[in-house]
Amino acid sequence: MLFRTSCPKVFGLLLALLCCKICLAQHPPLSNAFAHNDYQHKRPLFEAISNGYTSIEADVHLYKSRLIITHILPILHHKRTLEGLYLQPLAEHIQQNDGEVYRGYEKPITLMIDIKSDPNKTYELLKPMLEKYREFFCGYQNGVFQDGPVRIVLSGNKPYDALRNDPDRLAFIDEDLRKVGRDTTTNLFAMASCKFSNLLKWKGKGQLSQKDRDRLSAYCDEAHKAGAKVRLWSTPDNQKVWKELLQCGVDLINTDRLARLRDFLVKDGRAMVLED
Repeated sequence: MLFRTSCPKVFGLLLALLCCKICLAQHPPLSNAFAHNDYQHKRPLFEAISNGYTSIEADVHLYKSRLIITHILPILHHKRTLEGLYLQPLAEHIQQNDGEVYRGYEKPITLMIDIKSDPNKTYELLKPMLEKYREFFCGYQNGVFQDGPVRIVLSGNKPYDALRNDPDRLAFIDEDLRKVGRDTTTNLFAMASCKFSNLLKWKGKGQLSQKDRDRLSAYCDEAHKAGAKVRLWSTPDNQKVWKELLQCGVDLINTDRLARLRDFLVKDGRAMVLED
């Protein structure tokens, strides 16, 4: 009787795991896809991976010596930690996937940690936590770069000096797009971001003016010279805007609409073709 009762449950669990594996293998990686506030989705991390996203964002607060995943009010979300929601599951996924996030995808994906609390105190706790998973991250050891399947990028309140002075750092900076060309420390920056409305007058309707187009393209060129990928945030979340941004040289499309952006990028021919 126990076997008969539990058998459907076991079958259901196996079916769910099989569906999850199929889902993760279903969509090719999308180098232009950035999952904004990923933790707000039903399946943080894995919903983005199942849709082929190669950049994923998580907001972090330092609260009672823990790194809590939330946009505001960490007291209400104290069980959702950076390690439990992202670092450990990501490491386990890579271990089970032959050392890669996506099989055959040789570039690192980006996990952006948007620091909402004091940058230096947060990094003081973050650094040993990243060290625990060093084998999975791009970074430096004794000043020598070492590649890995995941690149950690720090945004929000950024610990500039702590990273600059750390020969063993496992993190990079998301610089202000309007400032990135002024800094010669090119190995510190992996990304350059800016609020959409701080750079463009366009509201996402009608035509993007030539002046705005030239302005954005020039900033993208400067960032690319510094080795940084470009992202705009708080953008109108629609296909017309996505297309214009890509044409101007923006590398990462910031969205909350994972499936819709995925379909747009695949249709636009921007999905990665991987060899078996």
